[in-house]
Amino acid sequence: MRDLILLALAAAVSLPAAGEPETYIIDGKHTFPRFEYSHFGYSTQVSRFDRTAGKIVLDRAARTGSVDVTIDVASVDTGNALLDEHLQGDDFFDVKKFPTITFKSRTLKFTGDKVSEVDGNLTIKGITKPVSLTVTSFKCMPHPLLKKDACGANATTRINRTEFNAGKYAPAVSDDVILSIAVEALKE
Repeated sequence: MRDLILLALAAAVSLPAAGEPETYIIDGKHTFPRFEYSHFGYSTQVSRFDRTAGKIVLDRAARTGSVDVTIDVASVDTGNALLDEHLQGDDFFDVKKFPTITFKSRTLKFTGDKVSEVDGNLTIKGITKPVSLTVTSFKCMPHPLLKKDACGANATTRINRTEFNAGKYAPAVSDDVILSIAVEALKE
C-alpha cells in the first residue's frame, strides 16, 4: 500500500498543474506565412515565406498566452526567382537592412476553449504596427506520427503596405495586402 501511495505521489508531481502554460515550438516544415495582393487589377497574386520560427505559449485553462513569430524575409517565394529578388530589394522588403519580419503578441482571445483572435505587433522594415489576427481554425491534439502534443491554426489579417514603407507601385499594385499564416507547433 505504501508503495502505491509513493507511486501516486511521484506521478502527481510529474504532471503539469492544471492551468499551467504550455510552450509549443513552431514547426517550420508546416508553417508558411502568405501574402495576397492585387497585381494591377489583373489578378490576385499569392506568395509565401518558406522559413519561419518562433513559439506559442498557451494556458488554455486561464485563456491566456503569447505568440512570438520570426519570418526570414530572404525566404520569400513567389514562384519567380527574379520577382523574389525584386521583393528582397530596397523598394519592398530591403532584406539587407531588415532580414526578418516579426509578430509578437501577449493578447489571445478565446471563444469557448479555442483561440479566436490574436492581437499583437507586426514589424516590417523596422516599423511596428498593431494588428489583429482572426483565427479561422484552431486545434490541439496529440500528433499522430510524432507522438507528442501539437497545436495548429490558420489566421488572417489585412495591412496597408505603405504604412511599412513598402508601397512601391501603390495603388496600381494594391496597397491593401491580406496576410495569412498556417501554423503548426509542437509541444516543447
